[in-house]
Amino acid sequence: MSGTEDLRVAFHDYRRPLATAGVYTLTAEHHLTKDGTRVDVNPAIPATTQQFEIRAVRFVLDPSSVHAHYPAEGAVGDFSRTLPHITLDRSILPWERVLKARAVPGQAPWLALMVFQAGELPDDPEGLGQTTTRTIAELRRPGDGILGPDLSDEGITPGIEASRCQSIDVPAGLFTALVPREEELNYLAHVRDVSTRPQLLDDGEVLTEGQYAVLAANRFPRQPGTYTAHLVSLEGFNGKLDPGQLGGSVRSVRLSVLHSWTFTSDPAGTRDAAALLSNLVAPARDDRENLALRLRPSGSVAARSTADAEQYARRRLHLGYTPLPYRLLSGETTYGWYRGPFVPVIAAETRDFARDTPRTTADHALIYEPEHGLFDVSYAAAWTLGRTLALSDPEYSEEMTRARRELANTAATMMALATAGPALAAADPADLDGRTLRELAAPGFASTLLDALARPLAPHDNAPASARRSRRTRLTQQSARAVLAAGPKAAALQATAERHTRTLPAWLDELTLLRRVPFNYLVPHPAMLPPESIRLFRIDENWIEALLAGARDVGVHTSLDALVDTALTAAIDSRRTRIRTGETGRAGLLIRSELVEAWPVFDILTTAGGAHVTELRRDHLAPDTLLLLLDALPDEIVIREPGQGIHFGIDSNDAAGDNSVINLRDHRPGDNLGWPLYRDYAPEGGLLTRHLRLPNGGGAPDVLALRGDRGLVPALARALDPTLSDLAPGEFALQLVNASVKQRLTLDPAPDQESAR
Repeated sequence: MSGTEDLRVAFHDYRRPLATAGVYTLTAEHHLTKDGTRVDVNPAIPATTQQFEIRAVRFVLDPSSVHAHYPAEGAVGDFSRTLPHITLDRSILPWERVLKARAVPGQAPWLALMVFQAGELPDDPEGLGQTTTRTIAELRRPGDGILGPDLSDEGITPGIEASRCQSIDVPAGLFTALVPREEELNYLAHVRDVSTRPQLLDDGEVLTEGQYAVLAANRFPRQPGTYTAHLVSLEGFNGKLDPGQLGGSVRSVRLSVLHSWTFTSDPAGTRDAAALLSNLVAPARDDRENLALRLRPSGSVAARSTADAEQYARRRLHLGYTPLPYRLLSGETTYGWYRGPFVPVIAAETRDFARDTPRTTADHALIYEPEHGLFDVSYAAAWTLGRTLALSDPEYSEEMTRARRELANTAATMMALATAGPALAAADPADLDGRTLRELAAPGFASTLLDALARPLAPHDNAPASARRSRRTRLTQQSARAVLAAGPKAAALQATAERHTRTLPAWLDELTLLRRVPFNYLVPHPAMLPPESIRLFRIDENWIEALLAGARDVGVHTSLDALVDTALTAAIDSRRTRIRTGETGRAGLLIRSELVEAWPVFDILTTAGGAHVTELRRDHLAPDTLLLLLDALPDEIVIREPGQGIHFGIDSNDAAGDNSVINLRDHRPGDNLGWPLYRDYAPEGGLLTRHLRLPNGGGAPDVLALRGDRGLVPALARALDPTLSDLAPGEFALQLVNASVKQRLTLDPAPDQESAR
């Protein structure tokens, strides 16, 4: 999203409503006193009691309340160091109910996001995200060996008791291994305050201004396989979240599920964004020219090739040309040089196709090299393509042809009037009808007409000599051009052109951005854009103008069409938005990679002198090929790892073995809040080794320990500041925001320039 601002996101610890959900009793008492002594004791005014209930989400959550979740539904990727999270539109939802337990902090949520691997849940043995529909009565009183939530009858009416919800039965040992401890709940929820314009991120999450509640899981999906994330209610499980508190008779725990989704973690998958980005720019580490869009000679030269011929061919390839078969008009077959609009150098100026006389063939755009007997067919191919695209669009070709015919008719009328006598020659061509009506209405017109009709007819040979000369007068092309360039007549031609070219400017604007142009015209040889590559280029404005000229020259059949073409071109250009300005020109890049197919939307930030470069077009030419056109040549391009700016997890360093770390961010209020501190915790790696919960019976569940002996939160606090022993939920969330992997390309400020031809 080149040219857009980065997200401005603030993390808050929690958002407590003024009144939480529950049944409240209001008692109103009236006391009448005089000098501090009650005077209404006999009889006393009776007190009035009124009960009311504040209801909030409890057993069922409307799907529209879920703003987004990460990983996305059905996503496949390396999520082994990611903590799945869910974003809720209602920012107070996790705190609308209160968990009443000794160790639960006041800002703890009543919801938790629990992640299960396929095969762990009896309700969902295949890991398909299935839940079981049960009544609230079955949820609260599940039967022997199953622990349900201990909920008060207050607020649960018979109708609610009979209503249905989604639920899962979690084996007791697995529940204890995965569920957050009472003292950990508050660290896994926070409020995200977004204060920027809407932006589309990968996985379909649209970040819009507002406040959102975010709940993160505490389990890393480190093992390959399918996982299901369940948003569950912990209301009614007070004192049951810590080890040893379920009791020996409990075989499983029944939880109310408010939302679920599945994803697949594939740590060994090939679509690793960081590796793909690194591979894309690897050729530039030796020479930045390796990223230019050109063919590279293989190095083997035929024995019969001379040194001059080899040098000439290498120079042509360096300029971005490709040798292609070319058939001469004589029928002989040779080869010619072709180069598309994307060039690795600044293209030399050539003929001005934008102001050229209209043509009916592409011969004028051929460039001949007499020294080598070869043709440069680049601009001729562009002109022919523009003409082909125009003729293939019936609406465009019909409108262009009609506009030319109307202009030609108007011009012919003007030239005829120029030879019809001084009175008509001086008349406004746009007001001929009005002039005739005024003459008919003039005083004395009737008597003049009667006198003329009463006179005898003059013989043909006796016609005045001036009339005979007028009929024989023919305008030369030069004099016709002068007639049509006169003020009123030029304005009339311009008005005619504007009336008949309604959609042509927009059509040519689209063609300026190379829409409809086949890919092989842009990249004429597949070796110029091999798999897993990025190629940078300048745009040859001459090629673009030749393409447009071919489209504009449709409908030119006579010399009169060519004579009035200036008016047509001016009328179209006056309403176009993309006109060549004579500046250094535009630029762009092509990416062909699995990265494009796996993450169609990701950040490409382009700057020139520190200012954003305007993005003209971003388009997927193929599932794995991305085209980006820019309004100017950037001096820096930053490609940012997709989806990394908003989800939570841990990072990696270069250490051997367990290289898990957290890239620390500044947590202190001020201008640097949230900026990287360029140091890690732990400096030598091994964060997962230190801060995962110890195995519990069946093995390690890859759950992050937040408090206690292996707690990450106090250790992270000391790493930020030795005087700290704890972090607020917002501060902890800030540290877990993954540092995005960026690939930065710095471009040559003085690129190679092609000599004039």
